[in-house]
Amino acid sequence: MKDLIILGSTGSIGTQALETVRRYPSHLRVAGLCCDKNASLLQRQIDEFKPRFVAVRDGNAAKSLVLPPETTLFAGEDAPERIADVCKATVLNSLVGISGLVPTMRAIEAGNEIALANKETLVAGGSIVMKTAKERGVKVLPVDSEHSAIWQCLNRNAGAAKELKRIILTASGGAFRGKKKEELTDVTVDDALKHPTWNMGLKVTVDSATMMNKGFEVIEASHLFGLGADAIDVVVHRQSVVHSMVEYADGSIIAQLSFPDMRLPIQLALLYPDRGDYCFIPLSFDGLRLDFEKPDYDVFECLAIALECVKCGGNATAVLNAANEIAVERFAKRQIKFYDIPYYIKRALDAFCDAKEFAELDEVLETDSKVKKYVSDVIGRERV
Repeated sequence: MKDLIILGSTGSIGTQALETVRRYPSHLRVAGLCCDKNASLLQRQIDEFKPRFVAVRDGNAAKSLVLPPETTLFAGEDAPERIADVCKATVLNSLVGISGLVPTMRAIEAGNEIALANKETLVAGGSIVMKTAKERGVKVLPVDSEHSAIWQCLNRNAGAAKELKRIILTASGGAFRGKKKEELTDVTVDDALKHPTWNMGLKVTVDSATMMNKGFEVIEASHLFGLGADAIDVVVHRQSVVHSMVEYADGSIIAQLSFPDMRLPIQLALLYPDRGDYCFIPLSFDGLRLDFEKPDYDVFECLAIALECVKCGGNATAVLNAANEIAVERFAKRQIKFYDIPYYIKRALDAFCDAKEFAELDEVLETDSKVKKYVSDVIGRERV
C-alpha cells in the first residue's frame, strides 16, 4: 500500500489521479489532499477518501470545510509546503507556477518520492532540485506525457541513458498550430484556450499556445535525463499519439504511443515500480496517420527563447519562468497582447540574466520575486 499526498487535488491532474486511486484501492491510499481555494470539490474528496491531512492555501475557503475528527488541517499561503513532508508518502505535485517549488523541496528533503507535474519546479530550480534528490536518494517520477514517454522508452532505467544520443519531444502545436505571425497579432485569451487535444488549466493552455510549454519541457528533460539542449529536439505532431521518442547511439529510435490521455502517465507514476493493468482508451491503428513537422520558431518566439535559455545556463531559466508567469497573467486579463508575452520575457532576460548558477533555494525565490516585480512595473508603465 502506497500513501499519496496530492498537491493540487482539485485541478485536472489531481482529479485524474484520484481516478487512479479508485481503480487501485489495494495499492494506493490518500494520506493528504491540498488545493488553492476550491473548497466545495475538496469537501467531496475529503468525504470520499478521508485523508489524514488537508491543506488549503486560501484561509477563508478552509473555514467552510467539515473534517473528520482525526484529520489535521493546514491553512494559509504555506499550507502546500507544510503538508508535503508531514508523513512518508509519494507526493504528486500538480500545483501551477513557482508555488510548486518549495513543496517539492520540502518533500525531497523528507525523503518523499515525487511524482512531478509542476513544470516550474525544474524550470526555475532544476539544478538544486535534482542535486538534492540525488543526495537524498529520492526518485523524481515524471507525470508530463512527454517525459513519461521518454522514461518508458528508457525502460524506466537510468542506466539506459548511457547509450542515449537524443531526445525528441513531440508537441501538439497548441491552439495556433499552422498560423502565420500576422494572424496572431490580435488573438485573445479565449482564442488561445481552444487547445485541439488536451483539457488543461488556463496558464498551461496559454503556454501551449505560445509553445512556451514545450520550451519548459526541454528544460525539464535536460534536468531529468542529463542532456544538453543540443541533444533535445522538438517536432510538431498534431495527432498527439506519439508522446515522445528517444534515439540511441546506434541510430535506433524508440517511441511511446498511446491515445492522448493524461491518466496513463499519472497511473505509471503513482504505481511505480509497477506498471498497472488498466487500459483507459485503446489505440486503434485503423486509418491512423502520424504527421511530423518542424516548429516555426519565428511564429512561436517563446519556444526559441526557452531553448536559448537552456544553452545560457545560470539563472536564465528562472528569469524566463518568472517573466512568463506575469506576462501570461496579464495576457489573460487582456492587459497585453499575444506577442507582448515574448517581448516582456526578453526585457526581463536583458535586465537579469546572469551566468552564475544558483547555490541555494532562496536565491531562486529572490530572483523570481525581483523579475516578477520588474515585469509588472514595466507593463504598468507602458500600458497606462
